[in-house]
Amino acid sequence: MVQIKQFTFNPFQVNTYVLYDATGECAIIDASCYEKHEKKEFSDFIKGNGLKPVLQLLTHCHIDHMLGSRFISKSFRLKPLTHKDSLPFLENSKEYGKVFGFDVDKPVMPDVFIDDGDILQFGRQELKVLHTPGHAAGSLCYHHEAENLVFVGDVLFQGSIGRTDLPTGDHDRLIKSIFQKLTVLPDDTRVFPGHGPVTSIVEERTANPYLTGIY
Repeated sequence: MVQIKQFTFNPFQVNTYVLYDATGECAIIDASCYEKHEKKEFSDFIKGNGLKPVLQLLTHCHIDHMLGSRFISKSFRLKPLTHKDSLPFLENSKEYGKVFGFDVDKPVMPDVFIDDGDILQFGRQELKVLHTPGHAAGSLCYHHEAENLVFVGDVLFQGSIGRTDLPTGDHDRLIKSIFQKLTVLPDDTRVFPGHGPVTSIVEERTANPYLTGIY
């Protein structure tokens, strides 16, 4: 059984998730800890529970979702995994950070990139990669099929969807991604977004005003 610890970090209130099981291995999704006390809170949880991070995953590379990526890389010798289309965001992250008032170092770069359909493993768990562009180039979701969980970054929120007015955003493409990759999941799939509360596929398919009545 997978356990989930959710943190909410930085002024943009980004959800960082730690997924782990009885083996102690864990996956970190969207390391967004920025302030010193946030980094300490995160490290204390990892150490206090005897966890071993083996995956650092980014749903997308907007600066608010990767403020802690370098910290995680240095602390646990763990390079991030993301889609190749996110590379420009990574390469220019220091400049993007300045725009929003963040003093960040350039993140550690991935050795490899991941794409739609890839299977990632930690402990006894598997996550399937879903390529879901539209909010940003290279956006990814991570589906834990065995327990009906999906981690969606800024693709889908409770009652809303990701904004598409930033560079590489595309509203039509986002809607297509949601319908092709997310709303086809089982109704009881729990949806863990990059901001805000947990929701479900059935709730968003039937009540999200951005999705109802489209098809």
